Amino acid sequence: MASSNNKELLLKAISYAINDAWDESHKIVQELHSLDAYWIHGVLHKIEGDEFNSRYWYERAQQSYDRYKDSKKELQFIEAQL
Repeated sequence: MASSNNKELLLKAISYAINDAWDESHKIVQELHSLDAYWIHGVLHKIEGDEFNSRYWYERAQQSYDRYKDSKKELQFIEAQL
């Protein structure tokens, strides 16, 4: 579970990503060091189409790259878990 400050930042990153503000979201998660941040980071690179980098972040997050086909639904799932 993320600390309240990190949770706010993670929720902001998810909101940016869902609303197609990839760069803003990426700036947030690249500064955070948690499994949740790594997972969001992986989803962002999946959206970007950088599978190699995305799989790296999924591995760090201990999540499955192939579990979700729809990145926005995956972000909504992460958001609900926070």
